Amino acid sequence: MFIDSSTLTLSAGKGGNGVIAWRREKFIPKGGPTGGNGGRGGSVFIIADNQTVSLQYYRNRRVIAAKNGEAGGSSLKQGRAGPDLLLKVPCGTLIKDKKTKEILFDLTEHNQKITLCVGGKGGKGNHHFKSSTNQAPHFCTQGTPGETQEIELELKLIADIGLVGMPNAGKSTFISQACYTPVKIAAYPFTTLSPNLGYISYPDRTKLLMADIPGIIENAHDNKGLGLAFLRHIERTLLLIFVIDISGFEGRDPLEDFKILWQELLAYKADILDKPFLVALNKIDVEGAEENIERFKKEMNIPSERIFTISAKEKEGFPPLLDAIKELVGKAPIPLPIEEEPMLDQEHEFEEEME
Repeated sequence: MFIDSSTLTLSAGKGGNGVIAWRREKFIPKGGPTGGNGGRGGSVFIIADNQTVSLQYYRNRRVIAAKNGEAGGSSLKQGRAGPDLLLKVPCGTLIKDKKTKEILFDLTEHNQKITLCVGGKGGKGNHHFKSSTNQAPHFCTQGTPGETQEIELELKLIADIGLVGMPNAGKSTFISQACYTPVKIAAYPFTTLSPNLGYISYPDRTKLLMADIPGIIENAHDNKGLGLAFLRHIERTLLLIFVIDISGFEGRDPLEDFKILWQELLAYKADILDKPFLVALNKIDVEGAEENIERFKKEMNIPSERIFTISAKEKEGFPPLLDAIKELVGKAPIPLPIEEEPMLDQEHEFEEEME
C-alpha cells in the first residue's frame, strides 16, 4: 500500500543517571569518590533516502522513541550512550509541526539529514563534584529527559513528469508502455489507487521519472474522489502531461474533461499551472476519435506543438511526444523548496475560456 502521510510522536532517550560510589581497596583508606557519569540518551534523526518510495514503515507506528543512556558505574565507569535512531523517509517529504502545521523541514535531496529530537544529557557521578574543599561528595545528578516532538510527515513525490487525467483516460497504459512499468490496467475507473512511478529511458542514457497520478474528478480540490490525497503529488513535477480520452467512448466530452482538469488544478493551487505542459490525446485507435481531435484543436486555445495524438494501447505516436517531453524537462526550472515558494498572483491562459 502506498502511504504518503503519517502522524508521529518522536522521543529522544533520557540521559543515564550519575552514581555515588567509593573506592574500597585494601591499604587505601578513604579512597575517595569514584561514581561515574551516565551516558547520553539517543537522539532522533530523519534522513531522506531515494530508495524509499513511501511512508509505509510508519503506517502502524504512532510513537517512536530512541533508547535511554545507561547509568554510570563504580570505578569511574561511564554509562553507555543510547544509540541514535535514524528514520528514513522518501525524498520529497515535508515535516510539519502537528499542532501549528508549520513546515519545519523540506527534505528534497538524497542523504539530507536533520535532527528532530536531541537526547538527554547524562547525569554526573559523585567523582565529578570532588574538589579540594569537598573531597567526599555524597551526591550525584540525574540524567535529563530527551526532547519530544509531535510531527506530521507528508510526502510530495519528486518526479520529472506528472500524468494528469480523468479516470480511465489511459494514464496507466501510457506509463506502462513508455516506461515498461508493470501497472494495474482494467476497463473501469480508479484502477490506479496510488501513484505509479517509472523511468523513461532515452538512447543517450537520459532517464526521466514519470508519475501516474490517480484519476482526478470534478471537485477533487474539495476532496471529492481521491481528491487531496494525490493532488499534492503534482506540485513538485517539472512537466505536466494532460492525458485526454479523445474517443468519447464512454459518452464523455474530451473538451469538457480538459476544462475540468484545468479548473481543478487552478482551484487546488494556481501556480501549478505555471509549469510547462503537453496534451496527449489518447485512444486515437477508437472510432470517432478523428472528429474529436479536430474539434479539440479548433476550439481549445492551445498551441499545436503542445498537442500530440497517441494510442497508448497500440503505442502509436510515442516518439514525437517523448522527444517533446525530454526537451521541455531540460528547459524547466527546478522547483523551489516548499517553504521558499513565491506567492504568485498571475492570470493564467485559458482561465476566461473555461469559466
